[in-house]
Amino acid sequence: MPAKIFSASIFGFECRLVEVEVDILNGPASMTIVGLGDASVQESKERIRSAIKNSGLEYPRRKKTINLAPADLRKHGPMYDLPIALGLLIQSEQIPKNCLEDTFVVGELALSGMLRRIPGVLTMISHAANKGFKYAVIPAANAEEAALVNGIRIIPAPDFKTLVDHLREEKTIPPYTAELDVIDFSSDNLWHFEDIRGHEYAKRALTIAAAGGHNVLLYGPPGSGKTLLARSFQSILPSLNFEEALDVTKIYSIAGKLPADISLIHTPPFRAVHHTASTISLVGGGSIPRPGEISLAHRGVLFLDELLEFPRASLDCLRQPLEDGVVNVTRVAGSSRFPAQFTLIAATNPCPCGYFGDSTKACSCTPSQLQKYRKALSGALLDRIDLMCYVPRLPFEKITTLSGTDTSNNIRKRVATAREKQKQRFGALGMNGTVSSNAIRQYCALKPDAIGLLKEAFSTFQCSGRAYYRILKVARTIADLENSPEIAPHHLAEALQYRPKLFDNLSDKMV
Repeated sequence: MPAKIFSASIFGFECRLVEVEVDILNGPASMTIVGLGDASVQESKERIRSAIKNSGLEYPRRKKTINLAPADLRKHGPMYDLPIALGLLIQSEQIPKNCLEDTFVVGELALSGMLRRIPGVLTMISHAANKGFKYAVIPAANAEEAALVNGIRIIPAPDFKTLVDHLREEKTIPPYTAELDVIDFSSDNLWHFEDIRGHEYAKRALTIAAAGGHNVLLYGPPGSGKTLLARSFQSILPSLNFEEALDVTKIYSIAGKLPADISLIHTPPFRAVHHTASTISLVGGGSIPRPGEISLAHRGVLFLDELLEFPRASLDCLRQPLEDGVVNVTRVAGSSRFPAQFTLIAATNPCPCGYFGDSTKACSCTPSQLQKYRKALSGALLDRIDLMCYVPRLPFEKITTLSGTDTSNNIRKRVATAREKQKQRFGALGMNGTVSSNAIRQYCALKPDAIGLLKEAFSTFQCSGRAYYRILKVARTIADLENSPEIAPHHLAEALQYRPKLFDNLSDKMV
């Protein structure tokens, strides 16, 4: 009977169980791997041979056939090195046949027999635990992230020889217990609101955005502080809870971007994307789909500096993820669904020269230049931005003042309190900025005086149906920050002040 060892395959954000069947037959020495394995799988033959020999074990010199089932599922990556090598030892009777019962195995072998770190372990171990496996054999370098999963015992193997001795019961590899690394917001690499003088109006808009998960566009002349404000936004975001942190860590693990010294990402991600980024790098993709920047920003922030320098096609691809919180990537090999619930923070100059609407320096752009510059931002995307804030040039007195601004720590506490109210209100549905229209209708009822104010605003700004609900969401967040159970007219009035009206009239001065 062939040896059977269970492993996994990751395609996009989805994981499927793979049965690694190993058989040794009489015939000329050779190894054949079937089951739609890519080049990295086929190359495992040489890694396995050297690893077995350099571990002081006997490499079978007969015909060897390895089947990766199901045969219609494409396999990729070096994670099958370890299960294939163990299957060869089982078939050649160098380790007991029943030593891997109820055990899930993944790992890449070095030529020396050492086990190397592989991406996507957290997702694979979660899948194995759901399938009822009791043990998981993985590279020791992946032990911290894998041990975050409950219900399965992690066997961290540093090298092939040590693992074989463990399976022979000559040595024991103790199961690994996770020790979480928590990232502190007091880190010196973060900007804080107290480091920025003035711009109280913009700070208020960012506070509302953080409290309700709303999208923000900051615009103003060069050097006014737009980028600095956006980068300080991370300092007012509360830490992720365990479930949220686990979701984020899975994405970074699949993408191969999880730092070796961090087992769990507690800090909301902040992804700053350059305007030369391609559409695929934003959305994700490739022949084997990988998460893009919008998925790497899940539960955190996607920051687009110089927004109007981005190609329109790249910006328009954000529309569906901003609405649904997920992105579907379809390729010839199959489709994959990545989570993409992020807060969009964008910054831009109002025109090519940067001084349109500036009170001290005249704009030198022609109307045709303005129109061409602003074509990158479609009305459909603009309609998905909840808060728009002008960031003016600061006077000398404001720049040199040393007092008068609230700290990020105090703001973060208010944001956390507002988010807790939303959690009690919506449960697992999300925050004010991400819940459905049905939830808004249920929890954001307006009084008659507030309805009259909103009706007048609709007539003035010619708002869409989507804008109606987004105004209500922002007003609900403002009320939550004030600990108000109802949306008052002044909450609605403040929400209306932030409505996107940037490009309504090229001749209007933006203030």
